Amino acid sequence: MKGFILGTIATAITFAVVSYVLPAIDYGGDIRGLVIVSIIAGLVNALIKPVVKILSWPINMMTIGLFGLIVNAALLLLIAWLSDLIGVKFTVGGFPPDFSSDTIVTAVLGGIAITVVGSIVSMAVRD
Repeated sequence: MKGFILGTIATAITFAVVSYVLPAIDYGGDIRGLVIVSIIAGLVNALIKPVVKILSWPINMMTIGLFGLIVNAALLLLIAWLSDLIGVKFTVGGFPPDFSSDTIVTAVLGGIAITVVGSIVSMAVRD
């Protein structure tokens, strides 16, 4: 239980920093919503990401790992969509409800930023 709470806090800090750096990623400034988005992100990373990584392994090998950026972007958009379904404000480049090329670029940049910031935060917050 302690690891889940620390992981959720680390993810919340990561999303807060990334939304500050990339204004196109917005959680509405609500701490409660940020924690809920962090829990959704933890569930998506625990349940869906391993399956997607296994299924995308061949194309990831062909692109020397660059397809991983697309997988992270797609999972970030999935987190935004799931958050919208339960009524929590979390948008990535205007998605949801709008989906455009700006959304895709923001999702890729957000995936990169979340990976970098998450690595730094996880070094600071030890389990």
